[in-house]
Amino acid sequence: MATSTNKRIWSEANPQVYVETPLHPEELTVWCALWAGGIIGPYFFKNDEGHNVTVNGDRYRAMITNFFIPEMNNHDVQELWFQQDGATCHTARATIDFLKDTFGDRLISRFGPVNWPPRSCDLTPLDYFLWSYVKSFFYADKPQTLDHLEDNIRRVIADIRPQMLEKVIEN
Repeated sequence: MATSTNKRIWSEANPQVYVETPLHPEELTVWCALWAGGIIGPYFFKNDEGHNVTVNGDRYRAMITNFFIPEMNNHDVQELWFQQDGATCHTARATIDFLKDTFGDRLISRFGPVNWPPRSCDLTPLDYFLWSYVKSFFYADKPQTLDHLEDNIRRVIADIRPQMLEKVIEN
């Protein structure tokens, strides 16, 4: 029994035993690019040891340099416009300068040559189609681990056909 001011707390279990839980649950951060011809990705942000990490400006620029640009060059993407939302890692000065150097005037972003319209969270097919479509399937079998969830995301995205993307872009 433990006593505190005006309270008594009883426990039938051992009060010396405790279970540590992380302050923040581990999560996946995934990125994709989408155009009428296909999807580039998914890209999962991980550190050198393979552990999931959050995105910062350095990791985002490294992903663009080491993953997106090489993948984009493997596809027949003509006159690409690069559009992103106003997330802090996307709009850091170093990131915007890098993206302007890479995409020139074909950058739609907060602080970019074509400014991201304010309060316009659903202007991209990624927002109004891809993530809601993927979410409707990747939780279907109730994944119990992040590896299982990552596998589900990869599978669902791989199953999306270019014909579906063409219709999404037309709409």
